[in-house]
Amino acid sequence: MALPAQVSVVIPAFNEAGSIAEVVRELRAEANWHEILVVDDASTDETASLAEQAGARVVRQPYNKGNGAAVKAGIRAATGEYLLIIDGDGQHKPSDAVRLVTHLGRHDLVVGARTSATQAGPVRHMGNTLLNWLAGYLAERKIPDLTSGFRAARLEQLREFLFLLPNGFSTPTTTTMAFIKAGYSVHFEPVEARQRIGHSKIRLSSDGVKFLVIILRVITIYSPMRIFLPVAGLSFGLGAAYAAWAIATEPRQITNWSVLLILFGVMVFLVGLVSEQLSAQRFDGRK
Repeated sequence: MALPAQVSVVIPAFNEAGSIAEVVRELRAEANWHEILVVDDASTDETASLAEQAGARVVRQPYNKGNGAAVKAGIRAATGEYLLIIDGDGQHKPSDAVRLVTHLGRHDLVVGARTSATQAGPVRHMGNTLLNWLAGYLAERKIPDLTSGFRAARLEQLREFLFLLPNGFSTPTTTTMAFIKAGYSVHFEPVEARQRIGHSKIRLSSDGVKFLVIILRVITIYSPMRIFLPVAGLSFGLGAAYAAWAIATEPRQITNWSVLLILFGVMVFLVGLVSEQLSAQRFDGRK
């Protein structure tokens, strides 16, 4: 079990002057952390100065790079054995932060999974549910909250996936999928999110597509057949069914479309096999 004294807390923040000082004070009051780092993503308000006054060490970005870039800056700057990432908008409880940390050691990544009652509105909840289902299918395990940024992990293992992390809001998605597919132990700890101060900077219409692309990207790196096999099977099945229907209705007639679908299915399957071999070779030497 990890102790707070071994944990670096990283808070990515962009224009969070209304909440950042209270977040830092609550965290300091809750436990004796190794350090609290606020990564100021070139805020145009007093986020950085208020965080410093509250007792955090501030890492300043020279210009706005995105939430993921801020998290990566925090991972590079952290000096603790473990890392806790928490939002700067006040929606996560410091007591839950300590609870997440207690699961480290037994698990490599601990995610604060928001209960359905405390997630955002119905449209976003529906979008998150769809992403969770798709990610669960591709990762071959249930994922109750894919996009929660509230998480803790061993710093060394987070740095292992640093090259995969995007600069935008898809860092939680990437780390969750990468840890699962790399064979690390991932635990989802139920938490209740409070009402955030300010507005969410995530937009479902644009960021939802990015989340989907990230899921597919990570899966094709670690387990490509989870994508290639269903596509190949669907194409081959449709082609074979079409060919059977054509033969039944017009004997000795096989349409070009049925042949193309069958050949496409076979080609996708073979590409998937090659991708699976390349993926296995890539990680054969990983410690």
